[in-house]
Amino acid sequence: MSIASITVDPDRPSLLTLYLDGLPSSALDLTDPEYLEFEYMQHMRLLTEGRFPRGTGIRALHIGGAGCALPRALDASHPNSRQLAIEVDEILATKVREWFPLPRSPRLRIRNAEGRQVLHSQAGKGWDVIVRDAFAEGTVPYHLMTQEAAIDARNALAPNGIYLLNLSRHYKAEIATVLSVFDHVIAITDPAIWSGRRYGNIVLGASQQPWPNMTREVYRLPMPARIYSDLKPSASPYLDLPEVNLGLSND
Repeated sequence: MSIASITVDPDRPSLLTLYLDGLPSSALDLTDPEYLEFEYMQHMRLLTEGRFPRGTGIRALHIGGAGCALPRALDASHPNSRQLAIEVDEILATKVREWFPLPRSPRLRIRNAEGRQVLHSQAGKGWDVIVRDAFAEGTVPYHLMTQEAAIDARNALAPNGIYLLNLSRHYKAEIATVLSVFDHVIAITDPAIWSGRRYGNIVLGASQQPWPNMTREVYRLPMPARIYSDLKPSASPYLDLPEVNLGLSND
């Protein structure tokens, strides 16, 4: 269970930021559902729109819910969507609807569950978008970084579906692992982060179908970012992380 707090931005009073254990987790503008404060969420939206244009309905699964800022923004840009957010913290999964103006079910459902187990149960469900944005103590839970987890995501997607990951400090291992499962993998981040000059978020996009050219859209983002589209599998010591036995079944 996390300790949650909410602050109001003094320069933008409509913007509320949710902190979990002292770290910023979500930011929602009460007057503008499409506004995304966090750069990595802007990158995820851009990748989503690259495959599924604005105005089209999508089916999206979010592993890691928190304040549901991204589901809320996608609901506004992609009307008639159906989204499911998985949140491991039972109290947080209940309270966010009290704290923030979120789309109601069935547009957005919030379920208290363990993300890895839900992902394992989704084979053949045909999700258009799966977002993995789950963190614990500053890093992605170990069992969500394995090759088996990536395979479960691939099996849960529609043929043209996309898997979006917010990478942690183990990003080299994760990139290699995802490359071993998906045919087309790209990344978006600040070049300083990619080169290791500073720490920050890297968004990975994985699909079995080729990605469109989104270079121009990336350059239009408010903060510096670059799209890395030449990622290739390689013989890497980071190729995989061993699976953790969670007692998963196909039932």
